[in-house]
Amino acid sequence: MGTLLISKIREEYPDRMMLTFSVFPSPKVSDTVVEPYNATLSVHQLVENADECMVLDNEALYDICFRTLKLTTPSFGDLNHLISATMSGVTCCLRFPGQLNSDLRKLAVNLIPFPRLHFFMVGFAPLTSRGSQQYISLSVPELTQQMWDSKNMMCAADPRHGRYLTASAMFRGKMSTKEVDEQMMNVQNKNSSYFVEWIPNNVKSSVCDIPPTGLKMASTFIGNSTSIQEMFRRVSEQFTAMFRRKAFLHWYTGEGMDEMEFTEAESNMNDLVAEYQQYQDATVDEELYEDEDDEEQYEE
Repeated sequence: MGTLLISKIREEYPDRMMLTFSVFPSPKVSDTVVEPYNATLSVHQLVENADECMVLDNEALYDICFRTLKLTTPSFGDLNHLISATMSGVTCCLRFPGQLNSDLRKLAVNLIPFPRLHFFMVGFAPLTSRGSQQYISLSVPELTQQMWDSKNMMCAADPRHGRYLTASAMFRGKMSTKEVDEQMMNVQNKNSSYFVEWIPNNVKSSVCDIPPTGLKMASTFIGNSTSIQEMFRRVSEQFTAMFRRKAFLHWYTGEGMDEMEFTEAESNMNDLVAEYQQYQDATVDEELYEDEDDEEQYEE
């Protein structure tokens, strides 16, 4: 239903930026047995029709509620509170004035080095439970440290298992852009091995003057990391295990779908995983640069 809507909107408004917040199946918590089929068919459409896709995961959200917020029985309201904080942070620059503003198109230009690789990990700081916002106040360095923490990521993939192609940090509240830039530079210098070296200046920051309700400062993190392939791999393995046995396939073929659609979706997702792996392993070819320098000297 969702992907049909996206494809129709894409046909009707081809020049509009399409951003989705997509909930992917969790590794341990499963609602329905056909989740791997639904996720694979959805990714097939999201690769083609969405411009930016923020990946969310119920299990990662539950982990944040248990570990960070110390909630014993989190409800869907608590999970939605976390998601709404992130959604608000991503779109705040469209709605409020700021010193360093950005919009969805600017975000896409800075975050997507290759058109198909538009699946992002999102995080938020400070993480608060409903009603406790007013008791939390953090400085810019503390916000930055929390924001990049793998425990704050809202999808079940660990950024330490891959490398960042690009990232974006959106700060809200009264703060100096100089301090924000310094903190971003610090993160890159300290963790340079987690960033690909062949995309220079690959962390974008924006500052919006209006903080969220109940907080003095907040920050939202969006990362285009190759480690997101962990999620696609996991779904792909579950998909293959079921599809090989043709399990539950009759529910889909009975509604008019074709087996070929499943095969296409599977190969598209495997291609996506291969692309992420390719760019994770890529390095700067120093010899290539040396050859170019030699040619320039020769021309002089």
